[in-house]
Amino acid sequence: MTSISSNLFAIGDLQGCHQSLLELLKRVDATTPDAHFIFVGDLVNRGPQSLATLRLIRSLGDRAQALLGNHDLHLLAAAHGIRKLHKSDTLDEILNAPDREELLDWLRHRPLALLQQDHLFLHAGVLPQWSASQTLALAQEVENVLRGPHWVDFLREMYGNQPTRWNDALQGNDRLRCIVNALTRLRFCTEDGTMEFNAKESVGTALPGYLPWFDVPHRQTQDVTVVYGHWSTMGLVLRPNLIGLDTGCVWGGKLTAVRLADRQLVQVSCPQAQRPG
Repeated sequence: MTSISSNLFAIGDLQGCHQSLLELLKRVDATTPDAHFIFVGDLVNRGPQSLATLRLIRSLGDRAQALLGNHDLHLLAAAHGIRKLHKSDTLDEILNAPDREELLDWLRHRPLALLQQDHLFLHAGVLPQWSASQTLALAQEVENVLRGPHWVDFLREMYGNQPTRWNDALQGNDRLRCIVNALTRLRFCTEDGTMEFNAKESVGTALPGYLPWFDVPHRQTQDVTVVYGHWSTMGLVLRPNLIGLDTGCVWGGKLTAVRLADRQLVQVSCPQAQRPG
C-alpha cells in the first residue's frame, strides 16, 4: 500500500462556482499551505462564474490537476457548434473571452482518469469489468484523440447512448464513445456493465436490474479507492474504497474537499445558482 501524501486534496464538482472555490481554497490553505488538488471534473457550467473558475484552476499550475467531466466536454463541443447551448448553460462568458482559445486548448488536454497513491480519480463512474489499469489505458485512448489534430471531428461523433455495454472488440468511435460515457456520465448499470442514462436521481429511481455502478458485485476496481463526482443527488459518499464528492454546490448545497491521507473534510456552503428542472 502506497502512503498517501498529507497535502493532497480532492475537490468535487465546481460548475463555475468561483466564489465558493475561493473560500474553499482559503480554508484549505489555512491548515495546509502546501496543498495540492485534484478536481474531479465539471469545472464549468450552470454556476455564475465559469470563466473565472477555469482561469483560477489553470493558474494553480502544478498545484492542481483537473479531470474532464461531461460539462467540460459540452463546453468544447459548444465552442465548435457541435452542441447548442441549453437555457441553463452559463458558458457565454468563456466563449466570448479574449483568452478563449488558450482556455479551451488547456481544457482538452486534461485527463479523463488518474491513478495516484492507490486512488483512482474520474468524473462519473467505471464499468465493473474494468480494472484500474484498464481504466487508465482506455481513458488514454480518448485523451490521445482529444489532444490530437482531429479532436473536433471526434466531438462530432462523441454524443449518443450506444453502445450501452463495453466489449473489448469495440473499435473506432463506438469504442471511444462507450469509454467517454462510462467515465463522464455513468450512474447506473447492470451486473454485466450495461449502462442506463435516464435515471439521474437517487438509488430509488433505478430501473429493475440496475445498480449504482459502485455497488455492482465483484467490481474490478475494488482494490483501489475510487474518487468521483457527478452524482449530486447521491451527495457525499465515504466508504473504505469509495469517495463521492459532488455535494451540489451549484444547487445551493456545499462544495467539498477531502484530504485523502486522513479523510478530513473541508466544506463551504454555497448560494443556489440553479434550480432543478
